[in-house]
Amino acid sequence: MEPARQALYQYYVGWFVFLLASLYVLTKVIAAKLRAAGKDDSDGKGGTVVTEGFKKFQRTYLIVYLVMMAADWLQGPYVYALYSHYGYSQQEIGVLFIAGFASSMVFGTIVGSMADKYGRKKSCLAFAVFYMASCLTKHSPDYNILLAGRVLGGVSTSILFSAFESWMVSTHHDGAYPEEWLGLTFSAATSGNGIIAIVSGVVASVARDQFGPVAPFDVSFCCLAIGGFIVLVKWGENYGDQNINLAQTWGNAWNRLVEDKKIMYLGVIQSFFEGAMYIFVFIWTPALSSTSEMEILHGWIFASFMICVLIGSTIFKFLLKMGLLVERFSVYMFAIAAVSLFVPAYVENHSVRLACFFVFEMCCGCFWPCLGVQRSRYVPEEVRATTMNFFRIPLNMIVVLVLANIGKLQELHVFLACVACLLPALLCQMYLRDCTVDDQGAYGKKGLAVPVHSDSEEEDAEGQELDTIAQ
Repeated sequence: MEPARQALYQYYVGWFVFLLASLYVLTKVIAAKLRAAGKDDSDGKGGTVVTEGFKKFQRTYLIVYLVMMAADWLQGPYVYALYSHYGYSQQEIGVLFIAGFASSMVFGTIVGSMADKYGRKKSCLAFAVFYMASCLTKHSPDYNILLAGRVLGGVSTSILFSAFESWMVSTHHDGAYPEEWLGLTFSAATSGNGIIAIVSGVVASVARDQFGPVAPFDVSFCCLAIGGFIVLVKWGENYGDQNINLAQTWGNAWNRLVEDKKIMYLGVIQSFFEGAMYIFVFIWTPALSSTSEMEILHGWIFASFMICVLIGSTIFKFLLKMGLLVERFSVYMFAIAAVSLFVPAYVENHSVRLACFFVFEMCCGCFWPCLGVQRSRYVPEEVRATTMNFFRIPLNMIVVLVLANIGKLQELHVFLACVACLLPALLCQMYLRDCTVDDQGAYGKKGLAVPVHSDSEEEDAEGQELDTIAQ
């Protein structure tokens, strides 16, 4: 290995080791602080002590969720490479990617409504079937078949990021588990997702090197088959509102979205933060490459990003156990995320940009469980999957718009577009905090103390004093 290349290798590995060590130290420090505060549940004497029934339910969900996410991670890094291997130009590949996001935008509300009406378990099984079919299309170099695969992949993505969470939240409520335990499941899912992403990256890389560019998609196919079988055998069915047709489901979800400002705020938060995140996916490689004299090591950078996601989810879990309200500390997370992408817009230093990207990934690790907890509180149960897919419409519009013009935009403008997406998310989080949390930092008259499960429950709650949620 050339000396310069070896130095670059040591640089990225050094960052990875530093972040891994930081995660270890952070975990130990947090454990000590929780013990000192009497909130450590490792010995069963303090903090959040969960039941065996909840642990079993949580394992049943997490195993399936992480297997399905592994299937998604296995494909992600190699989709572009496969299309390039088949000889398609950057413009043709761009059309394929746009087709995926567009199909998610168009069909998302349909599959969400079908999940609420006909069952979340059935939708999760449909996800496995559709995504397996998408994997099979990768064996063909025919452009139209690949285009059909992208459409199937877009539909599958809509299901993956709505029906699975909807099933989990509904089953959690059906089991009468405490509301605060939802945060533990969301945090575990985010942490596990980070680990799965790293492992999937290694497995996909080995598979591609040994068996060719389609091999990662074949491994993903196997994961989808395994996950689908577990869903079929182990999961029970749950529904939203079965008594109305699909058009009524859309109308009901839309009316709730428009009438309840808390749901509207959540929609803006999700759409714009994820919009910034997807734009970041396209910009981080050229942004780092332009400030490096040699080819960057994508694998080590990606692995470091995933460690940062774990750090973020670990911080979230700590703040939750310490009794801090998600609605409050999320504001600071959005502010930090905006700054972390504003600085690289004007600082063309490789190390500074890399460090800022690490901070943004930590914010992503905190964002997912924060969003999940808030959605579980404020999005109505009967139209949960439909509403969550409504949130994805502006998200996909943002991504399609940026993708269609990515070649015309300067690097500075792309970073500023990310910041422009994060600012509305920050403002809406501040508004959500102000309308749900009182001046004493507790859930009070200004907001909901418990999640809304049905219209009748909301009517029963009208006019009553809302108690503070025990954290």
